[in-house]
Amino acid sequence: MLLPIAALLAGLLMLAWSGEQFVQGARALARHGRMPPLLVGLVVVGFGHSVPELAVAIWSAWLERPGLALGNAWGAHIVNIGLILAVTALLAPVRLRSQVLRREAPMLLAATALTAVLVADSTLSRADAFVLLAAMGALLVWTVRQPRRHADDALAREIAADDAPAPTRSLGAALLQSLVAAAVLAGGSALLVWGTAAAAWLLGISDLAMGLSVIALGCALPELAACVAAARQGDDDVVLGTVLGAALFNLLAVVGLTAAIAPADIEPQALTRDLPVLAGMTLALFVLARRRGEGLLRRPEALTLLFAYGAYLAWLLATLVPGGGT
Repeated sequence: MLLPIAALLAGLLMLAWSGEQFVQGARALARHGRMPPLLVGLVVVGFGHSVPELAVAIWSAWLERPGLALGNAWGAHIVNIGLILAVTALLAPVRLRSQVLRREAPMLLAATALTAVLVADSTLSRADAFVLLAAMGALLVWTVRQPRRHADDALAREIAADDAPAPTRSLGAALLQSLVAAAVLAGGSALLVWGTAAAAWLLGISDLAMGLSVIALGCALPELAACVAAARQGDDDVVLGTVLGAALFNLLAVVGLTAAIAPADIEPQALTRDLPVLAGMTLALFVLARRRGEGLLRRPEALTLLFAYGAYLAWLLATLVPGGGT
């Protein structure tokens, strides 16, 4: 039992380090390629922090553990809203000024509805994967077009300010950083998947439950650090961009790739326990994001989200007991 736990912890540490390093390397490469700073920032803020979840999903599907990949993707979505956004808002109220993000919130709600429709038959097929990945492709096209349409947007100003400096490292150094990070990312995700699968088998716990709890929380730590740092600097829209972008990427790209590699049946608990919580968290975020006025998320609302996540986690942990319904 010690070896699987050691592999799980080592994998999480490797993912935490390599995910951030990969994003930094990719950003530096994009700057050398003279991509617009705002475009680079939008992609990194929106999707870059979900690279660990993507690596875990690919390995899980390749090793025929799709439940682990699905649990990780859905669990990360719930963690992003119920824990990361809530904890960040407890430090300081989060205000939404970006019109780009106001339009992303309905997209997230639509992606959640699409997911619910596709999994209603308790399966994730390659046809479902095609639909999810096509939606992700359309979203990427929309994201690429934002810098030209919204150069004066609040999020645009924050990201442009962060990405304004010229590259500080050579092209070779940026490429080496990206390659090393990608290798560590692959190794860390492989260790994490093996350790989690082995621990789940020894404990009699399902892959889905492990993905929703241990893996989702572990992969979310870099995003939590990024959001807290942005909140302390007053970059509220960067906080929301991280949460919304990661949620969209997990629902569409991560789940889509999982189904493309390894179509699978979905455990009943995922539809009766986890999907309603995911939809509820998404609806709460949508209502907050579309609400008029300066304040998006204040401490009382953050505490409500945090309490809801705590109740869900307690419910989930209760099912981790062998024979408890997983």
